[in-house]
Amino acid sequence: MAAAEDGSGQQSALDEDEAAYCRRWGAQHAGARELASLYSPGKRFQEWCCVVLCFSLIAHNLVHLLLLARWEHTPLVMLGVVAGALIADFLSGLVHWGADTWGSVELPIVGKAFIRPFREHHIDPTAITRHDFIETNGDNCLVTLLPLLNMAYKFRTQTTEALEQLYPWECFVFCLIIFGTFTNQIHKWSHTYFGLPCWVTLLQDWHVILPRKHHRIHHVSPHETYFCITTGWLNYPLEKMGFWRRLEDLIQGLTGEKPRADDMKWAQKIK
Repeated sequence: MAAAEDGSGQQSALDEDEAAYCRRWGAQHAGARELASLYSPGKRFQEWCCVVLCFSLIAHNLVHLLLLARWEHTPLVMLGVVAGALIADFLSGLVHWGADTWGSVELPIVGKAFIRPFREHHIDPTAITRHDFIETNGDNCLVTLLPLLNMAYKFRTQTTEALEQLYPWECFVFCLIIFGTFTNQIHKWSHTYFGLPCWVTLLQDWHVILPRKHHRIHHVSPHETYFCITTGWLNYPLEKMGFWRRLEDLIQGLTGEKPRADDMKWAQKIK
C-alpha cells in the first residue's frame, strides 16, 4: 500500500514538474502568451497586402527573365544563384542578430510589428510551425517589395538590348530576392519535424537550405550564435571569426546597451 502511495506521489511530482516546464518554455510561457496576443488585425492586413503584391511581382519579373534567357548566360546565372544565396544568408543573419540582440517590443511601430516575433520565437520556438503562410512570410515580402518594383520598372522602361546586357546582374538580384523572400519559410521548415515534403528534407539533408540539426545550435540559451537562417552556410566561418561577438562589443562600448537584455526580460516572465 505504501509503495503504491509512493509511486502515485512520484507520478504526481513528475506531472507538476512537466507542467512547470511548460509554463517556463513553449506556448504556455507567460511571455509567449503575451507576445502572441500582440499580433493585431492591422498587422495581419499588412502581411496579406505584402504577400499578394510580392508574389505578383515575382511572377511578373520571372516571366520577363525567362523571355530574355540565352544559353550563353548560363555560367553567370549559376554564379549569380550561388552569390545570391550567400548574400541572402548573410543578410538573414544580420537582421536576425539585430532583432534578437537589440531593441525592445516597446519601441514605436517596429517593436510590436517586427521585434515581437523574435522575442516570441525564443520562448516558444515551435510557435512558428503554427503560423500560416501569410504570417510566416509577410514581413520578408515587405522587405523585398522595393527591389521587385525596381526590377519591374526596368522591364517596362528599358530596351531589349539594354536588358540583355543587364541580364546576369538581374538574375543575381532576382535570386537574392527569392532567397530573401523565402528565408522565414526555410526557417519554419527547420523547426518542423513532421509532415515536411520529401523535397524539403532532401534540400535540408544536402544543406542547400537551413538544416534542422544545424539550427538547433542557435536555440541554446542565450541565443548568441548561428544567426544565419537562409542556408546556414556562413554560420561556421562567422562563428570562427567571432564576427557577432566583436560587433556586439563594439556597439556596447559605444552605446552602453547590453546585448539581448530585452530578450532575457521576456524569457524571465513567469506571470
